[in-house]
Amino acid sequence: MPAWLKNQMARAFANKDKYQIKMLNQCWYYYQHLYK
Repeated sequence: MPAWLKNQMARAFANKDKYQIKMLNQCWYYYQHLYK
């Protein structure tokens, strides 16, 4: 997982921002799918 995504995730979890977490999860799955 890229550093920028880890930072965003940490921030989203710290803020308990469910919408942000969901967005980042989708982003991560998409990213993984692209770069397999």
